[in-house]
Amino acid sequence: MNPHDTINLDELDKPYFVWFEDNWRHDDILHSHEKGQLVYVESGFQYITVDGKIYLLPQNHAAWIPPGAIHKTNSHSEKIRLMIMFAETDEHSSFHHEINVFSVPAVLKEMIRYSERWSKSMINDPDEILFLKALFNELPRFVEHSLQLHIRLPMDKRLSQPIGYLHSHYQEDIKIEDLSDVSHLSLRTLERIFKKETGMTLSKYQQILRIIKSLELLSAGDLTISETAYAVGYKSLQAFTRSFQSVMQSRPTDFIKTTQ
Repeated sequence: MNPHDTINLDELDKPYFVWFEDNWRHDDILHSHEKGQLVYVESGFQYITVDGKIYLLPQNHAAWIPPGAIHKTNSHSEKIRLMIMFAETDEHSSFHHEINVFSVPAVLKEMIRYSERWSKSMINDPDEILFLKALFNELPRFVEHSLQLHIRLPMDKRLSQPIGYLHSHYQEDIKIEDLSDVSHLSLRTLERIFKKETGMTLSKYQQILRIIKSLELLSAGDLTISETAYAVGYKSLQAFTRSFQSVMQSRPTDFIKTTQ
């Protein structure tokens, strides 16, 4: 079910709107809302494109999508439980006008779960307004250590082939020379436009790709942590754990424990 099929969110006369759904099938067409949007993945994983960047939402993570941001959902796991909340925001709040992806702390998780009592409610309930106002007011504190788990979509068409190659061969030890051969660009040109378009070096981009894929595999639950490490291209569990921790700010074992 998709709220956009039955509800015009921008015409809804409520400051907040809660929509929780099992096995969510969201709109995969670029769109925007006048309200900001909090997307929480309780189980499974979800990819979201916001303003030309692809973000991964693993289990127990959330994204704050600012009002007016052009976005869409991409692929997701087979079984997913999404909790989505829309909110009017203070136009003077700089936080509420920036995208954030973050691990959800226990207190926020319980607040989101409590909010389910108002799921799909069309009436203005004073208790709902009071509670959700407190939730969104505290959101900046919950997001202080937000993850930078995203990949920017390159606009320069010259990167189409090297980026495609990188996404297909991320498990391998790829050097900039390999991408230069694929793209038929000089090393200097490729390095310049790669950094400009993606905002990161090749090694950092490949690291993020590997961690994103590992989270996908860990969410599926078919592989052990060691098997996942080798599947995404790491030569040892120690190297994978170190890389995972630098990106996710937690160990793979912590991730498994907090999301099962």
